Amino acid sequence: MGGGATARLVDWQVARRIGARVAGGGPETGRTARARLREDFAEVVPEAEKLITELTGLAIEGPATRPWVMSRAEWVSQNLRGFETILDPFAERVLRGRSGGGPLAGFRRKALATQMGGLLGYLGRRVLGQYDLFLPPDDRDLLYFVGPNVIAVERRFNLVPREFRAWLAFHEVTHRVQFSGVRWLRGHLLGLVNEYLDSIEVDPRRIVETVRRAVEEARRSDGWRGLGFLFLVMTPAQRDIFRRMQALMSLLEGHGNHVMTALSEGRLPTAERMGRVLRERRHGAGVNRMFQKAIGLDVKVRQYDVGERFVAEAVARSGREGFARVWEHPDLLPTLEEIARPEAWVERVTLR
Repeated sequence: MGGGATARLVDWQVARRIGARVAGGGPETGRTARARLREDFAEVVPEAEKLITELTGLAIEGPATRPWVMSRAEWVSQNLRGFETILDPFAERVLRGRSGGGPLAGFRRKALATQMGGLLGYLGRRVLGQYDLFLPPDDRDLLYFVGPNVIAVERRFNLVPREFRAWLAFHEVTHRVQFSGVRWLRGHLLGLVNEYLDSIEVDPRRIVETVRRAVEEARRSDGWRGLGFLFLVMTPAQRDIFRRMQALMSLLEGHGNHVMTALSEGRLPTAERMGRVLRERRHGAGVNRMFQKAIGLDVKVRQYDVGERFVAEAVARSGREGFARVWEHPDLLPTLEEIARPEAWVERVTLR
């Protein structure tokens, strides 16, 4: 990995080793099974791209989508590269005026690496597919599919492999179509991420004050619970950015699921069962469910559910052409309140 400002805060090599160790290799698959997995995704991804562009009216710009069937360790490494890219400006601000050295510098770099590697290692055991927003321009046609995880789910729930792979492709290719077909979308989302990172306070005294305020607010009200504990330690400006990001991610994930469901009808006989299995897997139980809440992953899970309800209701009320207005301009994106009340978004957009 690179030698930018983040390298003075995080030991990326340690993060990569720990992430790979926590993720593990996954189930034994065999050379033939891995080859068939690559062949299947090489076939279903182009088919999905054609169907999705026809259904949504969004056009792919640039080369056709390429699937990368990867190991868990490769997924961890690629996502660490993404973190390094997006966090570099933030690291510059943190380190401004500091030498980055001192007796605790090495310990700090390894501690942060352990946390990041451990988190991504856990996620690397569960993620099935991903469109990576932080890829450089030449690689933005790539989609990730974590081979061992796909095969593990197929075996555990006795799914039809070819159908499951096509079903996954419908969702993930939709994300590639969204970011390729809506020219302003990538810049808008990355702008929100950068705006949030720029707002993070690095003064220790102010951090203590923020935590104290968060504790007091938690005692007074439980209105924060739907957005996670981290919402409590945000400033009002950060909360506004966070809510806009949550609304956008709910829209994108919900749209991915809506397209996946629409295209599965009449094509994938086991789609309903696959949907039920994946919903149960996302929500988890026991220790796994507790860990999801601790790291905020339960917020991600809710994005699928509320987003899918929003898109379905918005399409039902305004038709596909009416819903497509959501891609015209950032001002037409739904707010978090409108995600919960699709009729309010339809009414606002209809009046413009």
